[in-house]
Amino acid sequence: MLGVRKLGPGMVVDGYRIEAHLHRGGMAALWKVTRDDLAAPAVMKTPALSDPSDPTGIVSFEVEQMIMPLLTGPHVPRYLAAGGFEEQPYIVMELLEGDSLRARFDQAPLPLDEVARIGSQVATALHALHHQRVIHFDLKPSNVMFRPGADGQPADAVLIDYGLARHERLPDLLAEEFRVPMGTGPYISPEQVLRQRNDPRSDLFSLGVLLYHLVTGQRPFGFPSSISGLRKRLWQAPVPPRRLRPEMAPWMQEVILRCLEVDAEQRYGSAAQLAFDLAHPEEVQLTERAERSKGTSWLDGLRMRWRAVLPEPAAHSVSSQLARAPIVMASVDVTQEHEALADAVRAMVRQAVQALPNARVACVTVLRTNRIGMDQTTDSEGRNLHVRRLIELQHWARPLQLPPGRVTFHVLESPDLAAALLQYATDNRVDQIVIGSRGPSAALKRYLGSVTTEVVARAECTVTVVRVG
Repeated sequence: MLGVRKLGPGMVVDGYRIEAHLHRGGMAALWKVTRDDLAAPAVMKTPALSDPSDPTGIVSFEVEQMIMPLLTGPHVPRYLAAGGFEEQPYIVMELLEGDSLRARFDQAPLPLDEVARIGSQVATALHALHHQRVIHFDLKPSNVMFRPGADGQPADAVLIDYGLARHERLPDLLAEEFRVPMGTGPYISPEQVLRQRNDPRSDLFSLGVLLYHLVTGQRPFGFPSSISGLRKRLWQAPVPPRRLRPEMAPWMQEVILRCLEVDAEQRYGSAAQLAFDLAHPEEVQLTERAERSKGTSWLDGLRMRWRAVLPEPAAHSVSSQLARAPIVMASVDVTQEHEALADAVRAMVRQAVQALPNARVACVTVLRTNRIGMDQTTDSEGRNLHVRRLIELQHWARPLQLPPGRVTFHVLESPDLAAALLQYATDNRVDQIVIGSRGPSAALKRYLGSVTTEVVARAECTVTVVRVG
């Protein structure tokens, strides 16, 4: 019968030997397990079935059993096996060593550079999850762990606990079974309060709550335990974090308050765009959010409260929202001899983003440096080459007429042009590269053609090659 088996160390379930009890929460327990065919211990998760009148634990466990086998990559635990409800329900996955993000929350407020690094790691993990058509819906400190990076690389954030998640192509059991908001009080998004479960930007709101706590040591919406308490975030903006921490850089407040916008359309279009701003603070476009010093006024709160009780329009699916908010990288040679090619790249970029109001364009050019010896840093007139290229890049982008928040400019310095472009695209989770290529002229082929060929061959995203001549 369901739930009659009481587990404990020394017991064996489908060949998995329970070695130790690791954790017990409101809806599940975690056990350290081993098996003869496993190279290392794993973790077994079993649902808490102590209250037969509350089906939440069972339904959320069913959700996790559906979603976990479909997830791959470094930002999710590796799935190993599952057992049905007929005998003993369980999920076995890799055992992640180390602490969760919860350990750092106890030490908040943290240095801003550490908050930006943590935020970028978590945003990167969310972006990878969203690309698998999954919204987490329960992002909180205890559900973020870190897997050490290989060969000295930064650690990867790993998202755990998919009991409240939604897969775009699977039945949403939670929406079918319950008519109340599902989530963890401090981190739940306005859409979740309104029981909307199809917008990935809900996870960005939750990440904004995490960032706010990490920089101030306080939760922006407290710890509400009732639906009426949850609904207050629909019309009451949080105290701006710089009011609690005046020395905080304006760009960080801009990022956090953008994540915490009630209207999802006013947040970042994707987790990748959020990660981009956290990694490039100098490129963050400041608005009135950056200088905001107080929360919502009484009148504005009343207006927002009235709108909050009206029917909400259907949100975008995961796939459609990501398609609306790509990061497009324009690889531009701004030297005069390649002016026609630069014009052609600009025309293609315009075509790529003109129908996508949430798209971001990263304009990139590479300043070639020597592999050995001193590099020339100024031109014949004594102007700094890096600054000159940056100005030329901004001039190239002006005809695109993109708002400041949708375009950024980057001058890379490297002896290997292709490697620099590819690394930039990987680091910033670029969705599409637009790059130019000329005809078979030997000189141009050596300078551009080989670079283009290598980018096309090695890029992990879409590459659009523009040819002239």
